[in-house]
Amino acid sequence: MRSLLVALMAATALGGCTLAPRYERPVLPVGSSWPTSTPTETSNVSGADLAWRDVFQDPRLQAVIALSLEQNRDLRVAVANIEQARAQYRIQRADLLPGINANGSYTRSSQPAGAAIPGQTGSFKLDQYTVSAGFSAYELDLFGRVRSLSNAALQSFFATEENRRAVQISLISEVANAYLTLAADQDLLAITLDTLASREAGLDLNRKRFEAGAASELDLRQVETLAEQARSDAAVAKAQVERDRNALRLLVGAEVPAAQLPQGDLKAVGVLADIPAGLPSEVLTRRPDVRAAEHTLQARNANIGAARAAFFPRITLTGSEGSVSPDLSGLFGSGTRTWSFAPQIVLPIFAGGANIANLKGAEAQRDAAVAQYEKAVQTAFREVSDALATRATINERIAAQERLVEAATVTQRLTQARYDRGVDSYLALLDAQRTLYAARQTLLAAQLARAANRVELYRALGGGAPTGTAPTDRG
Repeated sequence: MRSLLVALMAATALGGCTLAPRYERPVLPVGSSWPTSTPTETSNVSGADLAWRDVFQDPRLQAVIALSLEQNRDLRVAVANIEQARAQYRIQRADLLPGINANGSYTRSSQPAGAAIPGQTGSFKLDQYTVSAGFSAYELDLFGRVRSLSNAALQSFFATEENRRAVQISLISEVANAYLTLAADQDLLAITLDTLASREAGLDLNRKRFEAGAASELDLRQVETLAEQARSDAAVAKAQVERDRNALRLLVGAEVPAAQLPQGDLKAVGVLADIPAGLPSEVLTRRPDVRAAEHTLQARNANIGAARAAFFPRITLTGSEGSVSPDLSGLFGSGTRTWSFAPQIVLPIFAGGANIANLKGAEAQRDAAVAQYEKAVQTAFREVSDALATRATINERIAAQERLVEAATVTQRLTQARYDRGVDSYLALLDAQRTLYAARQTLLAAQLARAANRVELYRALGGGAPTGTAPTDRG
């Protein structure tokens, strides 16, 4: 037993050694600045530092997002995957310590008396009670094989946790976009209904003018065409609003209370006006998908250590201590103690190239993980750059569209006055009405694009990402 204790102490002392390569984060394969310059480019603050409640400031939208974080089924699956990965890590980590088991047994046997004493007849009845405690096949991790596998499982757990965060950020952005789209389509429905009411009034007026002989049938049919077109657009807009509600309900995972639904007025939905981008080197390494790719890379790096350790001897220990007695009452009496200690060493001599192949396979997996990490960084860089490019011009686009709506409104008013005085034909008035209707729709689409761009920029920056370079084991 003294030898057993010495061996266990040696295993504990050497347990921190591994043959895994020293991990170094790959150099980011992107530029040191965003292609589109931003006022906050040199700031250490970015959208990744902002919690979602700081970005989505409308109380109703906040309530809907909070409800989705409780009820969304995809997020529940991601959380369950975390628990599964955590359990797998704990299972792998348990191999670092010996598993101690207690065993008890009772045996009753019968042997012919002649087997022990020639010529003796009859049989012997033998009873034996045994109790023991010990462990079997505990590997002394002298070359870090078990610890490397444990580290790989830990990094896989961290990667799964980051994937859960990525799902959460995507869910928040999708719910926000669905909410904003619903508000925009409600505004579009209001524009369509307003246009329909205006055209129905014009149709009623022209019908009376036609009956009085003051207008031609062509004018009447043209006004009727526009009115029916607006009626069709209104029906489409109503259906789209219902589809938007259905999409929001699916994302949330539950029925959204009517008091929390938008009632149009897209501009009233509070979204932070400006989300700082920060530096690429600070942002990209904090995005959940990039962090998950890096943890996967670290897991593959640890697997190389386990593959290298397979070339070295493996020492396993089996030991137990207990008591054996023919009588249950004397099981723990004097002279019944028993113990065993069976160390075993396995030295690989010939494995048909399996160990070399395993090592090369582990190195190939590590190289693939490096490429996947770099691709995740490049994808993140592009997504942020695209969002910044849109942000750089969206306000100019909206301002131009607002001026277009203002000009189209004045044009329609003036054309209406000229038509009423008989200066312009009704065709000119119809053209002015079409222009204003299209301009209002385009302005609304641009306003939705600006709101969606803020949401996308927040998601692309990894909104709410934790600070630091790597999470720690929480046990």
